[in-house]
Amino acid sequence: MTLYVKNMVCDRCKLVMRSELQQLGFHPLSVELGEIELAEELTEANQDVIRETISKLGFELIDDKRRRIIEKIKNTVITMVHHTEEESNLKHSEVIAQALHHDYAYLSKLFSEVEGITIEQFHIRQKVEKVKELLVYDELNLSEIAYRLGYSSVAHLSSQFKKITGLPPSHFKNIGDKQRTSIDKVGERTKVL
Repeated sequence: MTLYVKNMVCDRCKLVMRSELQQLGFHPLSVELGEIELAEELTEANQDVIRETISKLGFELIDDKRRRIIEKIKNTVITMVHHTEEESNLKHSEVIAQALHHDYAYLSKLFSEVEGITIEQFHIRQKVEKVKELLVYDELNLSEIAYRLGYSSVAHLSSQFKKITGLPPSHFKNIGDKQRTSIDKVGERTKVL
């Protein structure tokens, strides 16, 4: 049986979910961002137990087809930005359309209707969070960060960064980690450009 889970954004989330399901006596065959394949078919009671257990950890089972698609879009963007070292020569719209096996125009319209922002805005916000992370680590300079994240120039990166955060990257670097946002919270309706 396949479970769809909201707020799985990193490898640690996958480890936690696998561990929790095993402690509950289930047998996960695969655990990916937002999607878990179990060996068992689940009863409603089993699903309720899982729902209750994982909600305490900040996760949520997704039953609605539209919400599952939205979560897959988010996980695809998060993977592209946070878990891929090299920039693809495909546009993000092509990567998303291929990953979800749907026309990008449909996905874009659905995402905007449900989330209140465009996929592009969500993608930009994720990139800004990655820039924040890299600035805090202080291992790369701004030119290297811009190249790594596919920006056309440092000026373009700085402009987007300031538009989203209200601060230039150099100022953010001085104030540090206090202004970072958890990956699963980036792009929520409460955030305003």
